Amino acid sequence: MRVIICTWAWPSHLYAMVPLSWALRAAGHEVLVATQPSLLDTVGRTGLPAAPVGHDVDAVSAFRDIAFPAEHHEPAEHHEPTGHHEPTGRHGTRGGPRVVALFAAIAEAMAADLIALARGWRADLVVSEPTCLAAPVAAAALGIPHVRHLYGTDLLAAASGFLEPAVHSLRQRLGIPPVDLAGAATVDPCPAGLQPHAAPGLRIPMRYVPFNGPGLLPRPLPRSSGRPRVCVTWGTTPARVDPRLFLAGPVARALADRAEVIVAITQDQRHLLGDQPPGVRIVESVPLHLLLPRCDAVVSHGGAGTILTALASGLPLLLIPCLPDHVRHAAAVTAAGAAVTLPRGTEAAEPIAEALPEVLAGRPAAAKLRQAMAGQLSPAEVVGELEELAG
Repeated sequence: MRVIICTWAWPSHLYAMVPLSWALRAAGHEVLVATQPSLLDTVGRTGLPAAPVGHDVDAVSAFRDIAFPAEHHEPAEHHEPTGHHEPTGRHGTRGGPRVVALFAAIAEAMAADLIALARGWRADLVVSEPTCLAAPVAAAALGIPHVRHLYGTDLLAAASGFLEPAVHSLRQRLGIPPVDLAGAATVDPCPAGLQPHAAPGLRIPMRYVPFNGPGLLPRPLPRSSGRPRVCVTWGTTPARVDPRLFLAGPVARALADRAEVIVAITQDQRHLLGDQPPGVRIVESVPLHLLLPRCDAVVSHGGAGTILTALASGLPLLLIPCLPDHVRHAAAVTAAGAAVTLPRGTEAAEPIAEALPEVLAGRPAAAKLRQAMAGQLSPAEVVGELEELAG
């Protein structure tokens, strides 16, 4: 069968779907990643074939507005409740309407080209991450199944009431009937105990296989003391949105007297770290799943990929979320007992250092989640489920 893997231009959303994409190719199926032009180089580094659809949308500015709304003097009507409870940020405003507007703009930018690509390529199935609303629209236009592939906790499971209106005008203009945004099934890499909402329709539980981008195996990191070893990583999203959201530097300094600290960063984040104590080790562009088995805990911003990669190694987390989806992911793993969450913007050394014993006490809960994740279907087994859906 021919499968289109669809995402808009956000690398972490793509990375979540790489293991299943390669499992499909290994099973003999044709796979094509359809995405906005600015992500094509990133797709190329996964080894998957790609095709551009539509044009890019300035998502970074949209997320910056959500993170710092007071700086943009938005009218009050932009903050009206939507019936879906969005977490409030530092300034007490709600991000839901702005996030939905962004997803709608991305769908408008991608849908027509995606439909033309899927029709010309004779696709049998469309698989997309849940925020790429152009994918279910295109699948409906062609009369083929659409499958959601989650990249973390299911943030949109209960959101159809305000997501469908976001694509209403697009559907009407393209002459497409109402679309089931939940798809024919949901591929879920989270253990059931980590999901705040049950996935609508058929849930296909898939074992989480980390893909953190290409990179080299880190050099041996011998332990220098009997203290716990903590990995501090702030993903790629916070620094991209605004350097003020990148807290890896102050967090590493706060923990340096309590733990062996390893800071995992990309090369272009190095200048954001500031001066670090002599004992703090810094590694650049190392795939996280190769580093974490050597650690005892993870401190991070609450990105889904970082959380799931940590749990796949059985590691508890200390989380300081900075965007609405980070708040939701952090809440889920904290409720499961495998994380401690501090308020957004926490930089002071005292609360960060004092939270470490409580974080380490979450190791049994993290190990339980790791075991649950390992018991789910492998990506290769999920391929069989998708074959049945596609007929």
